[in-house]
Amino acid sequence: MAATSTDVKALEQQHVLQTYRRLPIVFERGEGTRLFDDRGRSYLDFVSGIGVASLGHAHPGLARAIADQAATLLHTSNLYFHGLQGELATRLSALTGLERAFFCNSGTEANEACLKFARRYWHTKGDGRRTGYVAFSHAFHGRTMGALSVTADEHYRAPFEPLVPGVSFASTADPSALETLVTDETAAIIIEPIQGEGGVRTHTPALIAAINAAIERTGALVIADEVQSGSGRTGTFIHARTIGLNPDLIALGKALGAGVPVGATLVSGRVAETIEAGDHGTTYGGNLLACRAALTFLDALEGGLQESVRRTSRHLFAGLARLAARHPSLVTEVRGAGLIAGLDLAADATPVVNAALERGLLINRTSTTVVRLLPPYIVSEADVDEALGILDESIGLLARTA
Repeated sequence: MAATSTDVKALEQQHVLQTYRRLPIVFERGEGTRLFDDRGRSYLDFVSGIGVASLGHAHPGLARAIADQAATLLHTSNLYFHGLQGELATRLSALTGLERAFFCNSGTEANEACLKFARRYWHTKGDGRRTGYVAFSHAFHGRTMGALSVTADEHYRAPFEPLVPGVSFASTADPSALETLVTDETAAIIIEPIQGEGGVRTHTPALIAAINAAIERTGALVIADEVQSGSGRTGTFIHARTIGLNPDLIALGKALGAGVPVGATLVSGRVAETIEAGDHGTTYGGNLLACRAALTFLDALEGGLQESVRRTSRHLFAGLARLAARHPSLVTEVRGAGLIAGLDLAADATPVVNAALERGLLINRTSTTVVRLLPPYIVSEADVDEALGILDESIGLLARTA
C-alpha cells in the first residue's frame, strides 16, 4: 500500500532534520507547468522549484537525456576526462563572454568558488591585503559559511557567527557609500543583478555607475551572482551586462540543470591564469549526468525557448501592471524582468500565498511583503492569464479582510 500524506509527514517529523517549514502538500508527479498532489489535485507551478524547473516537469527531452546517460555512464570523478565538461564549458563561455568554467553542484557552491578565486587572484598578484568583499543590503548568496558571510539578512547570519571576516555591506539606496567601502583592500564586489530572495529588487543606474567607478578607482573584481537571474531567466543569458556590469566571475545554478543539481562558476581569462591545480575541487561537480542535463537545457534555450521567455514576459508584466492598478492600496510596486517577477505589497504576503495555494496556484513570499513569481520557461500566455486571475482574486481577498 502506498504511503499516505499523513505517513509521509509523520516519517519526516521523526527522521528528517527540521530545517524547513513545509506547506502541507505532498507532490507525486508533474507535467509541464503543473504539479499533482497525492490526491490528484493539479497546481499551476509559478515557483518551479525556486527557479530550478526551467523546462517544466517531466520534460520529454530531458527525461530521455537523463535515462540515456544513466544507462551509459553517470560519474567518473574529476580524476579523469569525459566528453561533456569541455562541451558545456565551451557553450557557457560563448554565452557569458568569460573564458573558463568550474563545475560544481549548486549556486551556493558556485558563489563559494567565486569568493575563493577572487582571493586567489590577488594572492597570485602578490597583494596579500586584498581579502575583503563588498556586498549589498538585501543580498542573498547562499547558506554555506562563505556565501552566508556575504548574505545581508541577520536572520540567516546571527546563529552562525563569527563568519568570514572582511565583509562590508553597502546600501543599494546609497551608491555614494561605495566610495569609502571599496578600497585597495577589497578583493571583490559581489552583486545579484536582480536580488531574488531579497525581494526581486532591481538596481538603479546610479548604483551601477558607482560600482563601475569603484572598479576603475581600485581595480576590485566584480562577482555577478546570476544563480537566480541568469541562465536565460530575464530574457538574456546573464543579466549583469544588461544593467551595465562586466563581471570577472559569474555564478550560475538553478535553471541551468532544469532539475538536476548543477552549478557553474565562469571565470575571466585574467582570473583563470592565477588559478592552479589543487586550488579548488569537488567530487560530484561536472559529472556526466549534470553536464548532460545542462546541455539539454541549453539546446532547448537556444532552440527558441529564450525568445518564448521574452514574449511571455511581456504578457506577464503587462498583466501585473493591470493587476497593480486594480489594487493600488495593496500593490506598492511591480519589479523584475523576464520570468522573475515580484509584487511588493503594503502588508505581509503570506495570506496571498495561502489564498493562491487554495485556488491551485503555487507562488511564494520573499522579504516578508513580496510575492515572487518564478514560472518555468515553458509557461504559456494562457498559464499566465490563469495565474493572474488567481492572484487578482487572492489579493482582493486580502483587501477585503485587511
